[in-house]
Amino acid sequence: MSLRKGANTPVASPVVRVELGWRTGPGAPDVDASALLLTAGGRVRSDDDFVFYNQPVHPRGAVRHEGRRQDGAGVVETIQVSLPSVEQDIATVVLAASTDGTFGRVSGLYIRVLDAVTGAETARFDPVDATTETAFVLGELYRRNGAWKFRAVGQGYASGLAGLATDYGITVDEPAAPAPVTAPAPPPVRLTKITLTKAAPSVSLTKQGATSGAMRVNLSWSARTPPRGRMNKGSGAVRLEDVDLDLSCLWELRNGASGIVHPINNQFGSYDQPPYVQLDHDDRTGGSEDGENLTINLDHTAEIKRLLVFVAIYSGASSFAGLHGVATLHPPAGPPIEVRLDECTVPAPVAAIALIENIDGELIVRREAKYIILPPGILKQQAVDLAYDWGLSWQPASKD
Repeated sequence: MSLRKGANTPVASPVVRVELGWRTGPGAPDVDASALLLTAGGRVRSDDDFVFYNQPVHPRGAVRHEGRRQDGAGVVETIQVSLPSVEQDIATVVLAASTDGTFGRVSGLYIRVLDAVTGAETARFDPVDATTETAFVLGELYRRNGAWKFRAVGQGYASGLAGLATDYGITVDEPAAPAPVTAPAPPPVRLTKITLTKAAPSVSLTKQGATSGAMRVNLSWSARTPPRGRMNKGSGAVRLEDVDLDLSCLWELRNGASGIVHPINNQFGSYDQPPYVQLDHDDRTGGSEDGENLTINLDHTAEIKRLLVFVAIYSGASSFAGLHGVATLHPPAGPPIEVRLDECTVPAPVAAIALIENIDGELIVRREAKYIILPPGILKQQAVDLAYDWGLSWQPASKD
């Protein structure tokens, strides 16, 4: 059902998938989806009620930012909402978008509300009057007499995501004049992030102040939506629940020691001892709330020579051409650093994500996004070794 601005419609589905989409193209700015959980007074209860790329899951699990995928000539970001799980003191779930440019330059912007199980569309809204806005409230899910409805809003903000969030009571991490502190306060929400691209492929962790502490590297992924035929089967379809990706890391220390951290043979590494890199677990379905994570101990930066973060398809797909992965580095200081794996056009089951190098005491993160085709008789991890000249010995192995 297509709605005009201000119109509303009932939402009967208990769990909905909210899709925010737009067309890509030369000079088109990036867009990010977010959600705010508001009380009847129109304010959040705390910063936890803000769900976005840096805080993708609400503490109660009712609202989840599920990342993005390519969809033909466009991009779609998804937020899933379990309406029965939304706490009773929450009256409205605001669905918003922000951009690093202006929405007047964003083509084909829309929001859709779908049944999360069947995929049936409940509502759609296509705003058409955007100009200089840098943030938009596109719609809202709200309670009315014990039932849920969706309203097409289309309210723009010239002050970006920070201005929108502040209006609803979020404490945003922005420079401010020093003020006396009488009691500890929770850390503010960080709205900034760094996306490494071909044009801007590297960033210095040292210059950001990330010289000690734990840096988490998170991997999440989604499957593209295949074309559907009469029998409801798309050629080249990828069943996300069957895909098993292995987040991995080749490591080399300055003393010459080297090796790999990955789930094969339970080589999960170590945080407090060499190699100072540890994999938390093996998510074999993609269904884990937090995905897979590598944690790097930056207290031992002086001992690290280089780390190569990569991902291999263990099963469920033959190439990254059907998958869209996002790796996010969360340093202890500075904004998150994002590398997207969404440009694969070759039959590659392995992708190098980022190379972290200690160059004269400065820790540099460099985007790789390099897709590796396997030569005959070569293992997936071995192919990465050969591509980056790591010099390890290899033999076939599998998971328990």
